[in-house]
Amino acid sequence: MGWIYLFVAALFEVGWPFGLKMASNSVNYKFLWIIFAIITMTLSGVFLYFAQKQIPVGTAYAIWTGIGAACTFLIGVLVFNDSINTIRIFGVSLIIMGVILLKIAH
Repeated sequence: MGWIYLFVAALFEVGWPFGLKMASNSVNYKFLWIIFAIITMTLSGVFLYFAQKQIPVGTAYAIWTGIGAACTFLIGVLVFNDSINTIRIFGVSLIIMGVILLKIAH
């Protein structure tokens, strides 16, 4: 169950940078997006707390941030038209490979 909690925590981890980006782009709904960011940040922390009851802190934290970073990168490219090039793809690939290796090593 710890790995499920960790995955859910990582998905919520993506919510807060998305919410803050939406707030920075919004005129009318800025406050709602900031609330969204705070809620997803809180839920991410709660699920990480539950995950760490079964998964070592270093492994849990590295995987949590790795999944969050890779998914946020993908959202940036797909939703916000962030630039994409070979070096950026390689960098995110290294993050993903690190997450996979940490899961295998556990």
